[in-house]
Amino acid sequence: MALRLQDLAARCGARLEGDGEAAICGPATLDRAGPDEISFLGHPRYESLLATTTAGAVVIANDFEVQREGLALLRVDDPSKAFTAIVAAFAAERFEQPSGVHPTASIAADATVDPSARVGANAVVDAGATVGARAVLAPGAYVGPRATIGEDTVLLAGARVLEAVQVGARCIVHPGAVVGAEGFGFEPTKEGWVRIPQCGTVVVEDDVEIGANTTIDRARFGATRIGRGAKIDNLVHVAHNVEIGASSAIAAQVGIAGSARLDDWVVLGGQVGVNGHIRISSGVRLGGQAGAFGDLTEPGDYIGTPARPRSEALRSMAASGRARELAVRVKQLEARLAQLEEGAR
Repeated sequence: MALRLQDLAARCGARLEGDGEAAICGPATLDRAGPDEISFLGHPRYESLLATTTAGAVVIANDFEVQREGLALLRVDDPSKAFTAIVAAFAAERFEQPSGVHPTASIAADATVDPSARVGANAVVDAGATVGARAVLAPGAYVGPRATIGEDTVLLAGARVLEAVQVGARCIVHPGAVVGAEGFGFEPTKEGWVRIPQCGTVVVEDDVEIGANTTIDRARFGATRIGRGAKIDNLVHVAHNVEIGASSAIAAQVGIAGSARLDDWVVLGGQVGVNGHIRISSGVRLGGQAGAFGDLTEPGDYIGTPARPRSEALRSMAASGRARELAVRVKQLEARLAQLEEGAR
């Protein structure tokens, strides 16, 4: 599919410098784009690529001076945001699935599936479950007994929503994700570990995205809750009774222990660990591999283990480096002092 450059400019609100009739077939990076592709400059570190790119056009900031002639430009305030709109123009429907119910799908007699929903091959909708309007169940997706899938929600191939879990509207559950497995609850006894029943559920509010192979455990009682608009990456583990606030963002390989609470707009970088039964307040951003052992009540950036405010942690790291230098210096001085004492004898 080819689109005219002037149409792409209109889509992202850009001021066009160049041939508006030029045909563009898709987006690409600056170093790989061809004459029929469009790219963008979103960070100064890639500025040098403007001199060599063969892209047919580049999305660029309004105030950026380009020292090159003949390169079509789409000038905007925010190149990254504008380029997202352009990419969307070329994107095929993300979740293609034939209408209706595939003949190999299994739908329980007392399940409710809206006529506008699409159910793929070998998908299962178990007893008493509900699938809302325009929802999509890709091949192999599973909806457990009495679970609820909201309107326009998508369960991709192999996604599992287990017994009595509630998933809101316009959510996306990626392949291999499991929502509602039993929490990791065991009591030590003389005879060994005894399982603690996990009788609660999981509530996923509207507009949530859950990444591939992420696991969200059901509560011991009550609900594990994922707030509206939260975005969870691949390979994240959310333990029983955790609460994740609205619009929070959680990167890959994060582990959140039981009963931890994240307020709204919390950001966790990759491989962050969150201790159980603590609270992370709204506006906190934890850098990759940080470890949160206690409550974090002030908004801002935190790094390290245990997690500390970024500026404080960096000062500590710098001081640590100086401490090693001082240790070497002290040894040198001790050696010199020993020589002087020996000479004095």
